[in-house]
Amino acid sequence: MSRFDRYVLSQYLLFFSFFALVLVAVFWVNRAVVLFDRLIGDGQTAIVFLEFTALALPNLIRMVLPVAVFASAVWVTNRLQSESELTVLRATGTSPWQMARPALIFGVITGLMMSALTHFLLPSSISQLAVREQEVSRNVTAKLLTEGNFLHPVKGVTFYIRQIDSNGTLNDVFLSDRRDPNQSMTYTGTRAFLVRDGESTHLIMVNGMAQRLDHRTQQMSTTNFSDFSYDISSLANKSTVVHRNIREISSWELLRNRAEIAQSEGYSLGALAEEFHLRFARALICVAVALIGFASLMLGAHSRFGVWRQALLAFLLLILVEGLRGVVSEPVRSNPDFWPLIYLPALFGLTIAVGFLQLAARPPAPRRRSAPPPGPLDPSNQGIKS
Repeated sequence: MSRFDRYVLSQYLLFFSFFALVLVAVFWVNRAVVLFDRLIGDGQTAIVFLEFTALALPNLIRMVLPVAVFASAVWVTNRLQSESELTVLRATGTSPWQMARPALIFGVITGLMMSALTHFLLPSSISQLAVREQEVSRNVTAKLLTEGNFLHPVKGVTFYIRQIDSNGTLNDVFLSDRRDPNQSMTYTGTRAFLVRDGESTHLIMVNGMAQRLDHRTQQMSTTNFSDFSYDISSLANKSTVVHRNIREISSWELLRNRAEIAQSEGYSLGALAEEFHLRFARALICVAVALIGFASLMLGAHSRFGVWRQALLAFLLLILVEGLRGVVSEPVRSNPDFWPLIYLPALFGLTIAVGFLQLAARPPAPRRRSAPPPGPLDPSNQGIKS
C-alpha cells in the first residue's frame, strides 16, 4: 500500500468514526427518551437504564453503519477533489482504478465490522437484553414500590402507596382491579406488606376494605377485613411461552438447525433463510456503498462549481440500493430457495460502482464541432494572390 493510499484510508476511517458517532447519538437519544420514561416510571434505577441502552447499541450501530460508510466516502472524495489532489494524480497518469484502492479497503474493513456485529455482537446483546427484560418484568417489587404515584403495572390495574417506611411497611395502599369486564374490585388498607412464596408474590393488606362493583346490576358490596392476601404475581406480566428473537439466534445455529428452529420458535424457513443470508449481505453492502460514494464523484471533469451533481447521483443510488433490500425480502420469506436474491442489492451496487470507474477511466471523447463554411470575405474565395 502506497503512502497516498494510507493517507486516504486514514481520512476515510477518521470521518467514518465521526459520522457513525453522530448518527448513533441521534438514534440513541430518540430511543433513550422512551426507554428512560418506561424504566424509571416502573421504579428501575439509572444503572438498569444504562445497561439497557448499552445492550441496544449494537443494533443501532448496525442500522447506521452503511450510512456512515457512504457519508465518509462521499465527504473524503469531495475533499480530495476540491483540493485538486485527485486532479494531480490523474495528471501523473494514475488511473481511477488505482485511486479506488483506499475506498475498496475501507469498504472491506467496515464490512468486517458489520460481520462482527451481525454474527457475534448483535445476537449476544439481544439475548442478554431478553434475559434482563424478563428479570425486570418479574421484579414486581421494583414495579410497585414507588410512593406517591398512581402506577399502572398492567392494563386495568391501578396501584398507589402513600408512604413506604424504612422497614418495608406500606402505608395507605390503594389497589383497583378492572380486568374482569363483569366486575371491578377495589382494595384499600392502612398498612400492607409484600411477601414472597417461591415464584409467587402476595400483597398482605391490614385493616382495610374491599369493594366489589357488579357492572351488570350496578350493585356495590363492601367487606371490611383485618388482613387480606392478594396475589400480585400476575402483575409482573410474564409469559409462560417466550420465543427468541430471530436476531438472537446465532448464525451457526441458523446454518445447522434451521428446521428445528422453525418448529420450536414458530418462524418460517423463508424468514430464517433471509436472516442468515442477510447477515452476509450487509457486509457486502458496506463495500458497495463505499465504492459508489467514491466512483460517483469521479465522473466528470474538475469544476469550480463543485461535484454536487455527482453527490446527488450517489445519494439516489444509495436510496435505490436500500430500496432493493426491501423488495427482495418478500420473495425469500415466501420461498427459501430464492435466497440468492438477498445478495442482489449488493451486487447491483458493486456493478454500478465498477461501471462508473470504467467510465471515469475511459471517458467518452468530446464531440468535434464541424468547421463553419467560409464566408464571402474569406480571402480564399476572393482569389487574392500575394
